[in-house]
Amino acid sequence: MADTRRALIVVDVQPTFCEGGELPVDGGNAVALAIAGYAAAHRDRYDLVVTTQDWHVEPGRHFATPPDEPDFVDTWPPHGRAGTPTAALHPALSGLAADAAVKKGQYSAGYSGFDGSTGDDRDLRTVLADAGITDVDVVGIAESHCVRATALDALAAGLGTRVLTDLTVPVSAELGAAARAEMAAAGALLVPSEKA
Repeated sequence: MADTRRALIVVDVQPTFCEGGELPVDGGNAVALAIAGYAAAHRDRYDLVVTTQDWHVEPGRHFATPPDEPDFVDTWPPHGRAGTPTAALHPALSGLAADAAVKKGQYSAGYSGFDGSTGDDRDLRTVLADAGITDVDVVGIAESHCVRATALDALAAGLGTRVLTDLTVPVSAELGAAARAEMAAAGALLVPSEKA
């Protein structure tokens, strides 16, 4: 039986999705700090650490037109604009020392980390395959959207997938519950980080 090689995927922990950002999620800053603490304490558990970022250039209908009339389902206020301070990784992650950084959504919605690529044009699936990764732990913002999409795509890629439930936060309690049910039904393990 092959050895398990595990990656930590840190999804969209950016100021744009935290309190004070363009599309804030309540608890975003606290989750950023919790992820930073967890990663610092448990870096030795992971063969690879990857970050993803919304990095919108011209994402089409993903941004509401007009910008102040989003439906918060398919259209959103402008956020995660490429090159802006709020699209950078959250300052709490300054010591993360990720092995790869994936930017997504330049010209589309790009919810999943698997929709993006690194600076050398490798997609997330390739980054993980090149490192021999068999399993992933997914954390970040928001559980109900980009964390969910990334976890589902990881499962579709044949990776053992866990979502660390205390290191993510949903847009709302209802959407979070629905996302957790969908991820679990697809085969993801939902566990607190203390049991990871």
